[in-house]
Amino acid sequence: MQRAVLDRRFGAVGGVLFDIDDTLVDLGFAMTTALRDVSEHLLPGLDQAGWEKFGRIFTHETTHYYDRYLAGELTFNEQRLLRGRAALGHFGVDLGEGEESRNWLSSYSRLQPSYVRAFEDVVPLLDALDAAGIPYGAVSNNVHDYQRVKLDSAGLERIRVLVGTDTVGVPKPDPAIYLEGVRLLDSSADSTLYVGDNRLLDAEGSTAAGLLGVWLNRTGEAAPGFQGHEVGTLLELLARD
Repeated sequence: MQRAVLDRRFGAVGGVLFDIDDTLVDLGFAMTTALRDVSEHLLPGLDQAGWEKFGRIFTHETTHYYDRYLAGELTFNEQRLLRGRAALGHFGVDLGEGEESRNWLSSYSRLQPSYVRAFEDVVPLLDALDAAGIPYGAVSNNVHDYQRVKLDSAGLERIRVLVGTDTVGVPKPDPAIYLEGVRLLDSSADSTLYVGDNRLLDAEGSTAAGLLGVWLNRTGEAAPGFQGHEVGTLLELLARD
């Protein structure tokens, strides 16, 4: 009876693993808000549409720099600075080497965590899982300690199982990183949901590793060829009355 807390399409679920960024916490909001705070003096008079474009460049159009960080080609701060330079450069601002860059990076690094917040559908789902005795955790494409601080800052200290890229030495979609989460939950792959906002890395990657992958498509992105499980909010994981 406990397992009926989750939608019956998933069968008997023994554990749930989540992606973190833009799944549990609204990283997009934290990033774009902090970016504006630290960049307004460099872009005086930029209108709202301009700031939205600035945010898109940093959060979505420069992720190849983050991929290079995951591959070990850049440090975390190097990829972050390159993304900032790309966004500012689009508007004709050259953030070069030296003190200006260091100040921009340190200010952003200090401010961004203060804007991290959990999505409104997270706590109700975790409450339901707790009530049903279903264990849960998180598997992230960032290092453990950085993501631990992020979860705690968002009020999600109850998520104790956390696997980062440094935990097993590989990022998603390598099967080992999902399976380490399964092991820590003391579950089995075929009875563990993995839920995340990235269709390729989260839904398809976890499914390929033997888990029950679920794509959290908060924005309603069209993906005609996708045949897996899809939800628009985390609350859609719960059983319907």
